Amino acid sequence: MHIAWIGKKTPFCGNVTYSREVTNGLLERGHQVSFFHFTNEEVAAEGGSRPGSNWRAELEGRDVSLPCLYKSQIYTIPAPNARRLLEQALRELQPDLVHASLTISPIDFALPEICAELNQPLVATFHPAFDRRRRNIASRTQYLAYQLYAPCLAHYDRTIVFSETQRQVLVKLGVGSEQVVVIPNGVDVDKYSPGPSTLKQRLGLERVFVYQGRISPEKNVEALLKAWKQAQMGEKCGLLIVGDGPLLNTLKPFYTRQHGIYWLGYVADEQERIEILRGSDVFILPSLIEGLSLSLLEAMACGVAAVATDVGADGEVLADGAGILLDPSRVTVELQTLLPLLRDQREFTQLLGMKARQRVLERYTLSHNLSRLEQLYREVCQGSRQPRRA
Repeated sequence: MHIAWIGKKTPFCGNVTYSREVTNGLLERGHQVSFFHFTNEEVAAEGGSRPGSNWRAELEGRDVSLPCLYKSQIYTIPAPNARRLLEQALRELQPDLVHASLTISPIDFALPEICAELNQPLVATFHPAFDRRRRNIASRTQYLAYQLYAPCLAHYDRTIVFSETQRQVLVKLGVGSEQVVVIPNGVDVDKYSPGPSTLKQRLGLERVFVYQGRISPEKNVEALLKAWKQAQMGEKCGLLIVGDGPLLNTLKPFYTRQHGIYWLGYVADEQERIEILRGSDVFILPSLIEGLSLSLLEAMACGVAAVATDVGADGEVLADGAGILLDPSRVTVELQTLLPLLRDQREFTQLLGMKARQRVLERYTLSHNLSRLEQLYREVCQGSRQPRRA
């Protein structure tokens, strides 16, 4: 099958990882992938995508660049001629199906009309994070994205979301129940697995806690940093912060190595990230909103005890004892009590790590994700034999 995939390669975020892992997996299964992504002069000057070194689509598929005026981790502003170039490329390539890993862009709203005119089936993956209880400004603002997109998604053949809660939100907003499909994120459990690591020896630590993700307001990293500082974890415990973002330079001067905090920045090498996870005891994700965190699943697959806020689909991931759930409005208070317990109770964290790994094996493997995606593609293509209307 020939899939035209519309997604992101920069700047690095969950959408980038999702697109890379899924398209690489599709290629390995014998499908053809034409990858459409937005580029601008700034990215070209930087030499392209940071994770591009292991992106098979660049070598084995067709790589189609679309011009944009601006793009960030959250949204993209296409250039005025981007729609025309996209339509022209789809007309020439004649894919069996178009899959848009939605980049929060005006192009998202034009795709149903374009694909209807070309009679090409259209599937979306809808990524925006959420908190089903809308307990803070970030989650209430994010809910507006669901309200904005629902009328458009009603014209896609299928929309993929990561949890049943997301599905219910979109159905309540008017998207047909048969159009919204739950296919969670998946992890390569052979690659992300427990194994040896020299991390503790290199850092001179006995217990390692880790956060991996953007350093941005919705990730609520400062709540974790405050709790760590107040808990006074001792010189043999370290908190590793892996990632970068707009709040990095604001937070870094106040939470230092003196407090046992190690700022590692963005780690581009995947094997190095796996080495960090394998050497860690506890993974902490204090987000105010989430979709389904791939970083959380990667840590769990490596057998790391998981602590996360009950937002997005992360609550479903850690339910029934697979990890520890935090109230997003009480992260600092709850972690201040919990961190010393996780430091001292090694058998408890080992048990949590085993349960975390087992949960991923049961529900969140990349192989299972790809099989369900292939089945969805077949269903959509078989159901699109008749001419489509916008």
